[in-house]
Amino acid sequence: MNDANEPTVVIVPGLRDHVPDHWQTRLAERLTRVRTVPPLEHAILSRAARVAALDAVIAEIDGPVVLVAHSAGVMIAVHWAQQATRPVRGALLAAPPDFETPLPQGYPDTGELDAAGWNPIPWRRLPFPSIVAASTTDPLASFRRVAGMAEAWGSRLVDLGDVGHLNPASGYGYWPRAEELLQELIDATSVPTPRVGVAR
Repeated sequence: MNDANEPTVVIVPGLRDHVPDHWQTRLAERLTRVRTVPPLEHAILSRAARVAALDAVIAEIDGPVVLVAHSAGVMIAVHWAQQATRPVRGALLAAPPDFETPLPQGYPDTGELDAAGWNPIPWRRLPFPSIVAASTTDPLASFRRVAGMAEAWGSRLVDLGDVGHLNPASGYGYWPRAEELLQELIDATSVPTPRVGVAR
């Protein structure tokens, strides 16, 4: 892949922002062209503020962009896509939560999420190719609901099996599948380099 065609990967964390042992943090350490959406200092539950923070990072990047989002970061990316200010090449969307269904204790309740602008979940097709990586044992969303999201968004659904919420509490840490899926997405959305030859 030539440099002009190599995308910058934008890491979109969830509501817990930067966790040192998280697979997104580990992935960012292994990439050469990468930006991470910084944590908010104010209005940390505001969906609009989170979307604006992602938009600000993307606006600073020249060249192609691929998003890598986890948990609430998926919802940030999907909400951003409804008002995207520029095209992105694609997105890896891992373990999206179902904010329309009550979450486990310790997470914001549905009323708080409604008030902060997270609901309703966008169910429109995304304007870029995407992969939804879904857990069959995610406490934040049923596999059936996530499969429905993937279908609505026009995403390729990847069944990860029993991986919980795909976070350090579930044992992830370094997650090698992230690099595999990211590379699949990049390869599938790369612009072919024109061949130079003698016209016949």
